[in-house]
Amino acid sequence: MARSVFFFLSCLFFASTALFGQSDPLKIGIAGLTHTHVHSILGRKNIGDIKIVGIAEPNHELAQKYIDQYGLSMDLVYNSLEEMISATQPEAVTAFGNIYDHLEVVQICAPKGIHVMVEKPLAVSMEHAKKMKDLAEAHNIYLLTNYETTWYATNHRAKDLLDNGKIGALRKVIVRDGHRGPVKIGVNEEFLEWLQDPILNGGGAITDFGCYGANLVTWLKKGERPNTVTAVTQQMQSENNPKVDDDATIILTYDDSQAILEPSWNWPIGRKDMELYGLTGAIYADNDKELRIRMAEGYDGFQEEKMTLPKRPAPYTDGFSFLAGVVNGSINMAPFDLSSLENNMLVIEILDAARESAEKGVTILLEK
Repeated sequence: MARSVFFFLSCLFFASTALFGQSDPLKIGIAGLTHTHVHSILGRKNIGDIKIVGIAEPNHELAQKYIDQYGLSMDLVYNSLEEMISATQPEAVTAFGNIYDHLEVVQICAPKGIHVMVEKPLAVSMEHAKKMKDLAEAHNIYLLTNYETTWYATNHRAKDLLDNGKIGALRKVIVRDGHRGPVKIGVNEEFLEWLQDPILNGGGAITDFGCYGANLVTWLKKGERPNTVTAVTQQMQSENNPKVDDDATIILTYDDSQAILEPSWNWPIGRKDMELYGLTGAIYADNDKELRIRMAEGYDGFQEEKMTLPKRPAPYTDGFSFLAGVVNGSINMAPFDLSSLENNMLVIEILDAARESAEKGVTILLEK
């Protein structure tokens, strides 16, 4: 009897291990701490899917501040990415420095077979993006881009509704992203010094928040390239953002639809929302959890349905769970997935064209 009970418990243990412990935690190194989105990984609950093995940050004063804040050890901190990789052998690296340095991170990691996830956007330019893509493909690594809005349940529900014909054929997309501006919201000095730099960030609001809309529209349109890109930028806070734009409007045209992206550092209230307009109705993804559907009635009437959505299930809750799933093979990215390289190559092409359009005052035609 005792032997049979032992056998049963052993089977139960191995079954549970197979179900819940298929992979060891993904060993992640952090490249840089100057992008404040790094708090999303430093302050993340330990759920067993990833393990921070090292941090590359030469600014030890900044590193010490974050280490103390999150109860970590300074033993994790190294002066350079090469030193951190040599000492800790990460399987993947997440980049939390300036956008210009994303290329260097891939140049260091790719030849070593280390996967990379960068914070949005992928790169400062198509020149950098193409080099990164070539390296990723040559060395067979994943190169992902992480956006906060990728994990919004509302965006995914909106796409499902659209794909299932809820509002008819898509005709217009409006995406608004931004806040009052980095100075006004109190961004720390280390982040501010590159966020407002046209070289290190690739632009101001047009880059910082324009990438969100370009990413979402590329996903909604299943990788379709816009026919034209037209953009206007302004500098409404010259005292706060002397080197870069702080407001932009980007218009993308397609054969059967149009997208309007409104990235700004001048919104009175922080926002990341999206509106989809079809032939028979509209969908409003107001934030990460609140969604509205309006079905047209007559000339200006409508029936409205409101819903509050729960967070998406694991491993689709954040970029780190997703990265672990992609690397261990439990997740297969769909074509032009929000995090995918092909989506974000087109994002950078759109942003390059938008910056050129704003600078020259002309509409840019994209090659098919």
